Amino acid sequence: VQLQASGGGLVQAGGSLRLSCVLSKRTIGRESVAWFRQASGKEREFVAAIRYSGATTYIDSVKGRFTISRDNAKDTVYLHMNSLKPDDTAVYYCASDMYDRGSSNLRRYESWGQGTQVTVSS
Repeated sequence: VQLQASGGGLVQAGGSLRLSCVLSKRTIGRESVAWFRQASGKEREFVAAIRYSGATTYIDSVKGRFTISRDNAKDTVYLHMNSLKPDDTAVYYCASDMYDRGSSNLRRYESWGQGTQVTVSS
């Protein structure tokens, strides 16, 4: 599977962005997809995941602000980010798990996109 992430940018605190992750060259076609982020000088952390069924998981710090969704007909997963904070500044990566586990563990994901920068100014 190849993943292409897009939609990052510069936004003021309190603003919104929508990230997109397009999947291609799929083999099984029933993957879980997750978003991770990595701030400068920090480890990559889990943000949200969605299973093929649509079941979702979020890290506590984004609950109520971020929504992960997918359009299987378009092979695309979205991360809608509202009420953005400066602490959300990071490179955001999408990743897929062919075994559809919906895990928060980055080691469960075998395919990764290239990342898109999100910068939230105060």
